[in-house]
Amino acid sequence: MSSQTRGCVVVTGASTGIGAASARELARRGFHVLAGVRRDRDADALRAPGVEPIILDITQPDHIARLASRFDDDSKSGALRALVNNAAIQINAPVETLPLSEWRRQFEVNLFGHIAVTQALLPALLRHSGRVVNISSVGGKVAMATYGPYAGTKFALEAVSDSLRRELAPLGVRVVVVEPGAVRTEMADRVIAATNRVAAAMSPEQSDRYGSLIQAINAQSAAHTPGGTPAADAARVIAKAVTAGKPRTRYTIGRDAGVITRLSRVLPDRMLDRILVDSLRPHYPKTTTT
Repeated sequence: MSSQTRGCVVVTGASTGIGAASARELARRGFHVLAGVRRDRDADALRAPGVEPIILDITQPDHIARLASRFDDDSKSGALRALVNNAAIQINAPVETLPLSEWRRQFEVNLFGHIAVTQALLPALLRHSGRVVNISSVGGKVAMATYGPYAGTKFALEAVSDSLRRELAPLGVRVVVVEPGAVRTEMADRVIAATNRVAAAMSPEQSDRYGSLIQAINAQSAAHTPGGTPAADAARVIAKAVTAGKPRTRYTIGRDAGVITRLSRVLPDRMLDRILVDSLRPHYPKTTTT
């Protein structure tokens, strides 16, 4: 690591999308970025000046311990300035249909993994008045139909972030939440594919109840993603959360995220329900009456 860097930032879930773009943006701003990826080929694609890919599965304690050992003293990786908890997985499915094992897997990655990494790196962050940036979602504010598993993890991450912020503020570590809406990444295609796998395993009765809803959710996602925020623009918001002298407690990414989070604060539940139903209606299969 060059002695001229501004210190080190850890970014989890940096193989593609927002994580990869954030790693590159933070390196461009002078940080040495330890970018967590799960496969060697992702590491090879990401490696660049200022970006050091590391194999990191945040559900694996030995991976986390190896990362934490980099900060046993500052001579190894330099001062840890920030941790960006970005890794996430998503499957959209009705509450009734998703096996509990898949619920637990989403919580292991989207919540418990972040807590484990944060716990391991907090001593280094405390030494240098660093920062924790948790990448949540607009789904951490509003849970649409079939988003219960994913939104559940993000609602929980929002709550943990609030508590952590209040615990660490007196100790000089700031905690920031970033809430993206639709972002143009490969994740949308992966979510649709995972959702279709769950749908294929539903019972005939469940298919009758939810088949059209799942098709509509997938169609809505496919329609909105191309118009979403570019990953590079999202990365600039995340870099701002890392570098701002007086960061806000929360940043949204994209107009959709800003609108939805504001509506969730002021509208009664039933009215918000109607708005979400109306927004989904055009995406139902044409032969289905809703």
